[in-house]
Amino acid sequence: MKVGNQTIKFKNSPKIFDTSSIVGPKEMQGPLANEFDMHSDDIFFGEKTFEKAESRMMNNCINNLFTKTGMTPEKIDYIFAGDLLNQCMASGFCIRELDIPFFGVYGACSTFVESLILASSFIDSEYASKVIAATSSHFCSSERQFRMPLEHGNPTAQCTVTASGCALVVPKDYKDTTGAYATYATPGKIIDLGIKDGMNMGAAMAPAAFNTIMTHLEDTGRNADYYDAIITGDLGVLGSDILVDLFKKENIDISLIHKDCGKLIYDDATQDTHCGGSGCGCIASVFSGYFYKLLKQGKLNKVLVVATGALMSTQSSLQGDSIPGIAHAISIENEVV
Repeated sequence: MKVGNQTIKFKNSPKIFDTSSIVGPKEMQGPLANEFDMHSDDIFFGEKTFEKAESRMMNNCINNLFTKTGMTPEKIDYIFAGDLLNQCMASGFCIRELDIPFFGVYGACSTFVESLILASSFIDSEYASKVIAATSSHFCSSERQFRMPLEHGNPTAQCTVTASGCALVVPKDYKDTTGAYATYATPGKIIDLGIKDGMNMGAAMAPAAFNTIMTHLEDTGRNADYYDAIITGDLGVLGSDILVDLFKKENIDISLIHKDCGKLIYDDATQDTHCGGSGCGCIASVFSGYFYKLLKQGKLNKVLVVATGALMSTQSSLQGDSIPGIAHAISIENEVV
C-alpha cells in the first residue's frame, strides 16, 4: 500500500532469497575482490565485442544465481533487467537465451533498485512467486557510447564498473528460511539542478538521492539512524560529500552510516579511478556480493539501498542540455515489520 507522498509499504514483505555477482579484471584489483562470486580476467569474457561481453557477463551472473538457488529458467516467472546501452541491448541479448518473460528497465545507474522494486512489487501483489532483478555495465561498451575515455583525465569523473549483479525475489515464507526482506520502497522524482558536465555525475545525482531519502524518512516516520547503513550507488567521492552536506543543512548527520558503492569498489590511491565507480553494475554487484552477505550474517540488519541515475544521453549532452537526476530507494531488513 502507499504511505505518505510516494512510498510503498510491502504488505507481504517479499524476500531476497539469494544474489549473484560477477566483475571484470579491474574490479578484482579493488578492496572488495574477495566478496564477488565470479570474475573474469578477460575484459571480453570470451566474446569478440564489448557489447557481447556485457551480455555474456550478465548471462554468467544469472546462471550462477540458478546454481546457488537450485533454480532453472522455467521456474522463474519474470525477470526485470537493464543496462546502460541503447535499447538495453546487453540485457535483451542475454535474456533471449533464457526463455524467461522479460521486462527491460532503464534508469541509468538507478536501474538495479528500480528492477528490485518492480520484482518485489510483483511478489508482494502475488502476480508471481519467483522473480529476478538484474543489471550490468561494462567500462568499454559504456564509455564509447557516452563519452571520451577517462584516460583524457577529469578529476570529477567516475569509472564505469564492469560488473553484473542479480537477485532472486520470492514470497517471505518460501522454504521457511530466513532472509532479507523488502519492507518499503520509495520511487524517486526527477531532480535537475542544471548540472551540464557529463563528467560530474555525482553532483547531478546527489540532490536526487537527498530528495528520495528525505521523502522516504518523512513517509515512513523513521529517522536516518533507524538504519544500520544508507547505501548509495553511485555518487562517488564528490557526490557523497555533497549528499552528506545536504543532510547537514537539515541538521541530520549521515556521515557514519552512509556507504557509497562507487567509493567502495575501487582503491583510488592505487587504481587512479578519480571519484570512484559508476554504472548500474556497480551497486548491483556491490550489494549482491558484499552488503547482502553482511545482511545474511547479521552484521547489518536494516539498510536503505538507494540507487542513483543520471538520465542523460549522448544526444542530450551534445545539445547542451542539463542532466536529470533520479534516485530509487528500497528498505531491506532482516525482520519483517
